[in-house]
Amino acid sequence: MSPLDHKNKGRGGADDLPPEIDLEDEALEEIVEPAGPDVAFTAIDWTPHAGDAEGMVGAEVIQTLVKRLPNAPGVYRMMNAAGDVLYVGKARSLKKRVTNYAQGRFHTNRIGRMVRETSTMEFVVTRTEIEALLLEANLIKRLRPRFNVLMRDDKSFPYILLTGDHVSPGIYKHRGARSRKGDYFGPFASAGAVGRTINSLQRAFLLRSCTNSFYENRTRPCLLYQIKRCAGPCTGEISHEGYAELVAEAKDFLSGRSQKVKTEISAAMQQASEDLDFERAAIYRDRLAALSHVQSHQGINPATVDEADVFAIHQEGGQVCIQVFFFRTGQNWGNRAYFPKADPALEGSEVLGSFLAQFYDDKPTPRAIFLSQTVEDQELLAEALSTRAGRKVAISVPQRGEKKDLTDNALQNAREALGRRLAETSTQGRLLAGFAETFGLAKPPVRIEVYDNSHIMGTNAVGAMVVAGPEGFVKNQYRKFNIRSTEITPGDDFGMMREVMERRFSRLLKEHGDVAVADDAAGEAADDIEDDISGSFPAWPDVILIDGGQGQMTAVRKILADLGIEDRVVAIGIAKGQDRDAGRERFFVKGRDSFSLPVRDPVLYFVQRLRDEVHRFAIGSHRARRKKEMVKSPLDEIAGIGPGRKRALLLAFGTAKAVSRAAIEDLRKVDGISEQVAKLVYNHFHES
Repeated sequence: MSPLDHKNKGRGGADDLPPEIDLEDEALEEIVEPAGPDVAFTAIDWTPHAGDAEGMVGAEVIQTLVKRLPNAPGVYRMMNAAGDVLYVGKARSLKKRVTNYAQGRFHTNRIGRMVRETSTMEFVVTRTEIEALLLEANLIKRLRPRFNVLMRDDKSFPYILLTGDHVSPGIYKHRGARSRKGDYFGPFASAGAVGRTINSLQRAFLLRSCTNSFYENRTRPCLLYQIKRCAGPCTGEISHEGYAELVAEAKDFLSGRSQKVKTEISAAMQQASEDLDFERAAIYRDRLAALSHVQSHQGINPATVDEADVFAIHQEGGQVCIQVFFFRTGQNWGNRAYFPKADPALEGSEVLGSFLAQFYDDKPTPRAIFLSQTVEDQELLAEALSTRAGRKVAISVPQRGEKKDLTDNALQNAREALGRRLAETSTQGRLLAGFAETFGLAKPPVRIEVYDNSHIMGTNAVGAMVVAGPEGFVKNQYRKFNIRSTEITPGDDFGMMREVMERRFSRLLKEHGDVAVADDAAGEAADDIEDDISGSFPAWPDVILIDGGQGQMTAVRKILADLGIEDRVVAIGIAKGQDRDAGRERFFVKGRDSFSLPVRDPVLYFVQRLRDEVHRFAIGSHRARRKKEMVKSPLDEIAGIGPGRKRALLLAFGTAKAVSRAAIEDLRKVDGISEQVAKLVYNHFHES
């Protein structure tokens, strides 16, 4: 038995392979890909001989590979000569699906370009088509192939957490893994929605939101108790039994039994009024008002839908908007608009189907999913999501009644959100065109980088870079640079900018190679609208804006010249005008005298907005660094003293100053501090 046979035997690997695959002829590797939060499946990574298609490209290489493909379900990856994944797809039969590409007849320009760029393919054989669907979604999210439908925003959703690990449970906003004991309610569409809901729930149920350490160290009620946002369990203002009743009411409300809770509070208010206890009645009145405020901000609260997500898609102007509404426990927990990258030639059903598979790749699935239109492989997707969730998940397109009203409302929101985005994109496009005309550029810039420094007398100096493009600010491209050079005189803005430029463009050259190649790729993407499906954003800037005058520009241009890219990147300086008034800025461009723009020029407003954004980001980064320095402890400077030992020392001695005065014998008495570590700490403070 060969090592490969032994590796796969009895593990759902070689013994389960279709007869078309010969272990002795092909390269097989068992892989396990995550199919969801609690599901994993076994698949076979199958790659034909590399020499079979050496030197071939496009349909020719696919024709060579398809001869050896199995007639089995799986996932295929198409890659270019550089090894970048162009497309990830799934198939009930790999042989039949890939044969379609090998024939050389393409329905769209997108598929034609994809095939022409393909120089090799990789395949993963799965046991079922469901596993292929789950694996495809996982690979698309991980590899982000340029020809697939791609989610742009994949942040996790926030939840409300009622803790269960304390005698007085607290209410908190939670995002991420559910590692803490307690009850989770959501998802909510945004952190803002969670914050507003928690504020109203605090007014309604008087639940604490402080940390456990804050709770344990209170000797008198805090401000939240004074403004009637907390019942004050920390100092005994309410008994544990009474507080437990408030927590139970909050759970009932968040679990969908809101009418029961409101009825009980209303009855208690009426009873207090009859007892002439008007102060207590006023408290119940305020709690009822807070509950009404929560429900009024939830919009539509369906009577017949307990748990569902509603998706609606709208396509216009070559762009797509998918609107998602979340309904849990009969309440609307908000909505969010997504703008996935997709080929304009794709049908809405294909875009929405691919989006759904990626959307639920790492998120909990509700019992029902309502769609504005039927999607491809809808039954297969429902079966796959049911497999992952461990219970039935129904996907449907409502035709009448309240469920149809929900999808219609989501569709209307999708239309409006896409309309706003198209208007903003159009405005941004006109501004970029005006920017190019004003500063003599050959074409509107695709990527603008803006730089600034922030410091106080040279301390905690930070350089900041913000990025803007055709769709506005691109915040995931922002960067900050902690100024590290010891040779820069404190307060030397020229020296700081020089360091920022050297670090930025040296790394750019190292990671993204020749700027000429990048410029060509960016130009092609700008000229061909269909290339926008790639979801990529150019790494190289067309323009850099420097907050500074002629001195700053001299330093910047020298750096660019030393790196050999002075003629590739347009550098523009923005100097504050007379009396530092907005509207009197002077601009410095190579080959032109400095000039100003008319006070009401839209391009001037655009540049001011860019400058203000980099100011905001630079100052925020500087403040964060300064705050970190202010709370820095002398113990942080001792090698071998991590957070655990640092905490133990501070708990034992109170302050770092007391630790510095402690004898070795006293240090050794602290838990986790050995004799060697005690000497290390002592010697650090007693080097003399």
